[in-house]
Amino acid sequence: MKQENSIQNKKILPEARPLTSVDVVIFTVLDDRLNVLLVIRPNTTEEPFAGMQALPGGFVNVESDADLESCALRKLHQKTGVKTPYLEQVGSWGGKARDPRGWSATHVYFSLIPPPDRLGEGAVWLPIGEHGIKTRLAFDHNVLLEAALQRLRSKVEYTSLPAFLLPDEFTLSELQQMYEVILERPLEKSAFRTRVFAADLVKPVNKIRTGNNRPAQLYRLKHPRKAVFFPRTFSPRKSD
Repeated sequence: MKQENSIQNKKILPEARPLTSVDVVIFTVLDDRLNVLLVIRPNTTEEPFAGMQALPGGFVNVESDADLESCALRKLHQKTGVKTPYLEQVGSWGGKARDPRGWSATHVYFSLIPPPDRLGEGAVWLPIGEHGIKTRLAFDHNVLLEAALQRLRSKVEYTSLPAFLLPDEFTLSELQQMYEVILERPLEKSAFRTRVFAADLVKPVNKIRTGNNRPAQLYRLKHPRKAVFFPRTFSPRKSD
């Protein structure tokens, strides 16, 4: 009986269906600044917003994408070569006006990655300022970027998200720097380290970073596939 109902339901599906896509807001830190990855849309008359910059993304492939996250991971890997990033769904946007080709819905994710060794063709990093970016993006991608940026900056206050911007091994100073870049404010060193150790966030490795500065212990994440939540938010460092 269930199989018959399923077949009948397929018959009543409307002919016109919305365009379904996934867009990924990919963040990294370069030269002590938060950056977002953008791509150039095809410069042809058949494409809307031809030649404009946009977030990486595209239509769901019903043959190969098992779910929305699979689609997001596929798009991210195509542009950065990264296979196992931190990935989080931000939300969904849809309507008649967002795509001139028809009624469309997009599902938005944000990802945090260390600077990759290579980028896909046409992909570039764009620094993000205090108030986002000034570049006009295709579709409603400025709105999508702003939503992802606000989500990131909010969660950085009480989670370990900035650690996913670092390579597998890092110093505590490098970890603190990632927080300060995103929060756009300094943090008090001893309080930061107390918070990190109390959260059981990192574990030392048997390596020391040497160079022009003092030797520094290297660490790894204890939970490299999930974010750790702190019981309290960070407080701004008091001015001297």
